[in-house]
Amino acid sequence: MQSLFLKEINAFFGSLLGYLVLALFLVALGLIVWVFPESSVLEYGFADLEALFTYTPYVFTFLVPALSMRAIADERKTGTWELLRTSPLSLVQIILAKYLALLCLVLVALLPTLLYFYSIIQLGDPIGNLDQAGFFGSWIGLIMIGAVFAAVGLFASALTSQQVVAFVLGVFLCFVLYFGFSALGDMQLGNLSYWASDLSLSFHYINLSRGVIDSADIFFLFGMIWLFLGGAVLVLRNK
Repeated sequence: MQSLFLKEINAFFGSLLGYLVLALFLVALGLIVWVFPESSVLEYGFADLEALFTYTPYVFTFLVPALSMRAIADERKTGTWELLRTSPLSLVQIILAKYLALLCLVLVALLPTLLYFYSIIQLGDPIGNLDQAGFFGSWIGLIMIGAVFAAVGLFASALTSQQVVAFVLGVFLCFVLYFGFSALGDMQLGNLSYWASDLSLSFHYINLSRGVIDSADIFFLFGMIWLFLGGAVLVLRNK
């Protein structure tokens, strides 16, 4: 399992595409946080990183499916999936190894954003004037959202042997889970709106961003991860 995990990491960083995807992610966040007038911290005038935590899920909706689209689809297209299935690893171990590699890539993408935390602390008046509990709560929330999106992207990659189709499916599912249920919850539809809001990833992410780590939100997000990883196992087992 460890060898497959390392193989996935090496495959990502062994290609120009991997570096390009991470570079685009960091450039996009940098422009949002520091350059664009509507969201720039410098224009806002307060030591706050709300723009980072508001817009990163939007970028994740495209970034994570781009990272995960080749995970299984490419293996099936090139014929290496059959070789992988004849290895001593079980199907569950294969899925977990690929998922952990994706999760590692999400963490690598998020780590540079800690520089924003240091920068905002230095820009504060006085220095250090920042809601640190809110920052780290939001940052943990971003990790969890990225972890859920990685599971969704892996599930989408298991559904098809075409990387582009896997990417489109992954973006669609991530969009529905984060934005779709939230929009449905904003409608005045009685109990349906209540349940839709509770199923929305954005609802639980906002709860975490307040700096209070609620076990209910964590359990829900972990449940979504296992749901889609289990779905990927079932799809591949039936195929």
